[in-house]
Order: sequence, then structure tokens, then C-alpha cells
Amino acid sequence: MWFFARDPVRDFPFELSPDPPEGGPPGPWVLHRGRKKATGSPVSIFVYDVKPGADEQTQVAKAAFKRLKTLRHPNILAYIDGLETEKCLHVVTEAVTPLKMYLKERAEAGGLKELELSWGLHQIVKALSFLVNDCSLIHNNICMAAVFVDRAGEWKLGGLDYMYSSQGNGGGPPRKGVPELEQYDPPELADGSGRAVREKWSADMWRLGCLIWEVFNGSLPRAAALRNPGKIPKSLVPHYCELVGANPKVRPNPARFLQNCRAPGGFMNNRFVETNLFLEEIQIKEPAEKQKFFQELSKSLDSFPEDFCRHKVLPQLLTAFEFGSAGAVVLTPLFKVGKFLNAEEYQQKIIPVVVKMFSSTDRAMRIRLLQQMEQFIQYLDEPTVNTQIFPHVVHGFLDTNPAIREQTVKSMLLLAPKLNEANLNVELMKHFARLQAKDEQGPIRCNTTVCLGKIGSYLSASTRHRVLTSAFSRATKDPFAPSRVAGVLGFAATHNLYSMNDCAHKILPVLCGLTVDPEKSVRDQAFKAIRSFLSKLESVSEDPTQLAEVEKDVHAASSPGMGGAAASWAGWAVTGVSSLTSKLIRAHPAAALAETNVPQRPTPEGLPAPAPTLVPATPATPGAWETQEEGTDSAEDSSAADRQDDEDWGSLEEAEAVLVQQEDWSAGGQASRAGQTSSLDVKSPESDWSSWDAEGSWEPRWQDPSPPEPPPEGTRLASEYNWGGPEPSDKGDPFAALSARRETGAQLRPDSWGDDNWEGLETESRQGKAELARKKREERRREMEAKRAEKKAAKGPMKLGTRKLD
Repeated sequence: MWFFARDPVRDFPFELSPDPPEGGPPGPWVLHRGRKKATGSPVSIFVYDVKPGADEQTQVAKAAFKRLKTLRHPNILAYIDGLETEKCLHVVTEAVTPLKMYLKERAEAGGLKELELSWGLHQIVKALSFLVNDCSLIHNNICMAAVFVDRAGEWKLGGLDYMYSSQGNGGGPPRKGVPELEQYDPPELADGSGRAVREKWSADMWRLGCLIWEVFNGSLPRAAALRNPGKIPKSLVPHYCELVGANPKVRPNPARFLQNCRAPGGFMNNRFVETNLFLEEIQIKEPAEKQKFFQELSKSLDSFPEDFCRHKVLPQLLTAFEFGSAGAVVLTPLFKVGKFLNAEEYQQKIIPVVVKMFSSTDRAMRIRLLQQMEQFIQYLDEPTVNTQIFPHVVHGFLDTNPAIREQTVKSMLLLAPKLNEANLNVELMKHFARLQAKDEQGPIRCNTTVCLGKIGSYLSASTRHRVLTSAFSRATKDPFAPSRVAGVLGFAATHNLYSMNDCAHKILPVLCGLTVDPEKSVRDQAFKAIRSFLSKLESVSEDPTQLAEVEKDVHAASSPGMGGAAASWAGWAVTGVSSLTSKLIRAHPAAALAETNVPQRPTPEGLPAPAPTLVPATPATPGAWETQEEGTDSAEDSSAADRQDDEDWGSLEEAEAVLVQQEDWSAGGQASRAGQTSSLDVKSPESDWSSWDAEGSWEPRWQDPSPPEPPPEGTRLASEYNWGGPEPSDKGDPFAALSARRETGAQLRPDSWGDDNWEGLETESRQGKAELARKKREERRREMEAKRAEKKAAKGPMKLGTRKLD
């Protein structure tokens, strides 16, 4: 039976890369790139081939193998695995690049910053301090060839071939036999007598000075060149001169050298070094210290190297979120570092964390996610959005915090293109209907209308037909003036989604009612929209063949026709519904609806062009329309609330309720805006804008108007008023009622439309109807009492225990 010897190199779990070797320290070692066979993860492999007659060199290589295997320090080259045979030695370490090659590559890309060099030298000195002070070892080989750099830009100390003990154990320093390394020896070693008084670290600190010179000036040609600092920074020159002094007794200990360089104004006293030192000790830091560190980290990331952010900061951020209590403060630096990742890395490292964050109940976490959604929405696929993110986001519509509700509405601009049919056309529309009809915050109602106008093109044709007209009509009756403007601009922004019949019978009647609105900004936008819609109707009237072209988008499937609006999602009508909201969401202040640009369809030749712009460059009413400082927001909110409190909400008598039920806001109820349309909650149960809890629909009810009732006695016809004739009118401007009803009992504004009103006519009509209803109830009650009395007298009393026979 034959037995075949196994090849240990073939069975080794690591393999060399076919790429040419990267070199290595002067001597027998050769550095190769490699990978782990099982996982494919990159590694570095140092290879030494045993040659006959080189026993001394082989012993040095084996000693280095042993030292690297036993020494563990963050700044010393990390040992992973090794292989020792009669023919070769393989030492597997973390993936690194020789410092000389790294500096050359970075110089071609623009060079290293002083921040990176300061931290790199800090690491080498710290490793040297560990060897000298903690291990009583002399490295004896500090030079450019003994330093390596990992993928995060961290400098690692290697080249342990000629290390020896400072306590005399195991003999003196080994003979190098390599001329390239002897030029780094200090001058006192040239004295064969050995009588020079020196510390155990003196020789290594001289070599450290040589390394500093080479980092800033290139390869050291000869020892005499050390006298000229060259490009060494001025803050480092004094400490460098101590290292290369002729007196070995004066050279500082590595620990003291670090202390000197970390002093105020020192070369290693900067934000980058402080950040790295904190990250190395982050596991033992207090939670308050971690919170403060992550809050300040975002400001510094722009000046930090990209590799450092990707491979050192990012893992710490992910660990802090996964296992620590950092919370929402990690989001800003996390997304900032995420910009350095490619799409595949982002999907693997950031997206799983983001999805998990959306399920958090921490309000600070949720609002920051919503505010920064623009940074990661492009990496989310549709299944993830619909199944793992949207179900958690919709809870924000029901949150008691106004800031959460408002940011949730804004986030729909980014999520809408990725939502499926059920979530977009059913679930989202239910929440929008509820917010627009019931939310007590005017800015949230306004932003809901703005958002609906911007995502209208993503809705299905049936949903657009059912929702848009009714939603914007509802907004035009909102007591909050910016909401009414948003309703008008919503019509304008989605003008291509309505049929000519809807424009004439549904939209224009609503817009015409706004031409007498108390707020001038509302009137201005209403006139612009009316001119635009009339221009379209006129063009089709002149050339009916254009009807198909004009209405081509009405029944078209949902498409991102206005998806560009999502890119400017910060341009909202109103931001800040309270002082709390202002503090949380004022990161992106912008004009109210300045970014709600209306796409204009080209007009055929020979036809009048529509209004060029339906949206003003700046809001017409700065006090109520632009984003102001926190104090101004609070004043505006309180004034808006006061105006709503001063409005006539009507009585609670049954007759008044009957009158309210007879009115339908979707069927031209503009005639009694002064008082009847003041509240979002006072509406008919039959209205198309009933609660989504009851109907969950925005189905419009465009009914034929009922025959007009005869006016009460004493009512004058409109033709009897003086509408601009030469004779002065005793009644004044008839539009004054619109302002007077909103400011009941208060002094009218200077821009009021008049001093008279029509309130007496309406009150007289209501009193007559209420009196008539009361009389009918009294008559009905008397009739019922008479009938009950007759029945009781005819039948007589019933006896217990007897049965009435027919």
C-alpha cells in the first residue's frame, strides 16, 4: 500500500494572489497579497524561502515569526496565521500596504494632509512606547520599510526581525547584515568602545527621527541630511531636533515625546487625533460623553480622510447604534459617512440599520429619519419601502406631536414614487383626508394640500378623478389662509389632469368664489388660476380638435410627471406649527410655495397662451406665508387661532342644524362663507368631505342645485344696490361682510373692504326659518298628545291576569 505525503502549502487555508509581490522590508521577507480560501477576505502574506548556507538569516526570520505571533497591540501589525516548513515560512497578517508605496500613491492623488501624518506618527510612537516601557524590548529597526498602512489609513509597526530585550536576556542585538538598514543607526553605535552613556530607548528614538524626516522629505540619502528639517512642520521641528541630537542622553522617552507633541499648539494636538483617541476608548466612555462626541462628529467628518470614515468611523457608528444607547445622534454622522460608500456597500451596511430604525418608538429618532430621508431614499427598493418602512411611517400621521405629523407628510414626496397601488391610492389617501379635514394645525393642513398637489401625477387615473378636485376644493374653504392658497396652487399644479368638463363645472366655480376672499394673496392666486383655466377652455373652444391633446393626461396611468418636485421637498408653504415644531424642523427654511412650479403645456400656434406662471416667486402675504423666526411663528399661530375663535360658528339649535345639513360645500356653498365655512369640523354628514373614518373616500358630490327658495321679506335684490354708480350707496361695500365676520367685535383692518355688511339679511332669514321649524314641532307635539289621549279613553284600563279576546 502506498502513502502519499500531504503538501502543507496546498492545505494552507490562505493562498497567494497571482499579482506580483509588493516588496517588503529589506531582507529575506517578500510581501504578497493573498486571500482566505473560505471567505475570500483579503490578507497580506510575508514569505521567506529557506536557502542553503543562510542559517543565521533563517534564525532571524524564525525569531521575527515568533515575535509577531506573540505581540498583540493595536499599533503593531496584526498576526492572523502562519506556516513553517523546511522550505519556507509564511506569515499571514491583516491586509496592509508598505508605507513607502502608500505615500507614493497618495502623493499622486494630491498628497496626505498633516492631520493624517500626525495620527500616523502618533501610532508608531505609541507602539514604540509599548515595546520600550511595557515589554522592555528594543525594536532596533525603525524605518520607512518597517511601517505598513491598513485600508483605514492606520499605521502599523512591523519589521520585528532584529528585536532584542533591553534587559540583556538572550544576548545583544542581532547582526543585520543589510547595508540599507545600517544608515539608520545612531552615531554612538559607531564608537566601538561602547562607553557612550545612553538610555535603552535612545537608539530607537534616533531612528524615529530618521522616519519623521523621510515621511516629509522622502528617502534619506545620508545621515548628514538630518541636520536640515526640510518640509517638517514648524510645530514638530523642536521635538524632531531632540530626537536627532548627538547626545543620546537627551533623547526623550517615547511616552514623553507624545506628551510634548500633544501639548497646546503641538503637532499632534488636533481634532483628528482627538477623534481617533476617543474611538479607541469608546467602549469605556460614559453615555453622556458618547452623546456629545457623536453630536460634534458631523462637523469634523468633512475634513477627515475618506478611508478613515469608511473603515473606522462607520463601524463604530453601527456598533454604537446596535449595542449602545447612542440613539438618534448617530444618524447625522452615519448618513454623512454613507456618502463615501458605493451602492452595494450602502445596501449591506446602512440600509439594514435604517430599516431597523424606522421601527423605533423614539420620537427623536423618527423625526431625524424623516428629515434626512432624502439622503438614503435612492437606495431603498420598492418591496422594502412597502413592507418594512411605510407601515411604520404611517403611524406618524396619528402622532400627537405636530412636528412628527408634519415631517411625515413631507416624507411622502420621497416615498410616493415607490409605493404600491394599495398604499398610495388607498391607505395614504385615507390619512391625507383625515389630516386635511380634522387636523387642528393649519400649517399641517396646508402642507397636506401641497404634498397632494406634488404627488398627484403618481396617483392612478381613478384616484385622481375621485380625489384631486374634492381635496383642493376642500382646501379653498379652510379658515387658514395659506391652506386656501395651497388649494388654488394645487389646482394649477395639476391642471393637465382635469377634463375640460371638470374645469368648467367643478373647478372654475370654486375659484370664482375665492375672488372675494378676505386675503389678497388668495384673491391674486385665484385670478391667475382662473385666467389659466379660461385660456385652456378658450383654446379648445376655438379649435375643438385640440381636446384630445389637452386631455391626454386625464386618463393616463400614473407617471412621475412632476417627480422633480420631490427634489425640492423642503419648499413648503408653512413650517413650524408651534415653537417645538419650529425648533425641530427649521433646518430647511424656505419660501411657502415658491418651489411649486406649474408645468406649462405648449400652446398651439394662433391660440392665446395661458398664464405664464401660476406661482409667485415670493409669497404675497409675508406675515402669514413665509417662514419667519420662532417668535413670529408663534405670534402668527396665535393670531390665526384668535381669528378662528372670533368667527361666528352658528348656534346649536335644531333649526340651525337643519340649515347646515342642507348645505353642501362641494355644490357651490360659497355664498355664505362668512360663518358657515369657518371651521373644518362644522360640515354636513352628507358632505363629500366627511370623516374618512365613516367613508374613507374623497368621492365628490356634484349635485344639481335645488330650486332657490323665495327670499325673506325685506330682502333687496342685487340689482338694487349701487355697484359703482355716481350716487353714493348707503349700504357701503357688500364685500365687507367677509372681513367683518372674521373679526367680530374687533376693529377692522386698514385694508378692509368696507364698513357695512349683509349680516342682517342672513340673520333675518335664519330667524324666520327657525321660528317656522319651532311652530311645526309644537303642532306635531300637540297632535301626538291628542292621539294618545283618544286611544287611552277608548280602550280603558287593562286588568292583570285577563286576556283580551277579539
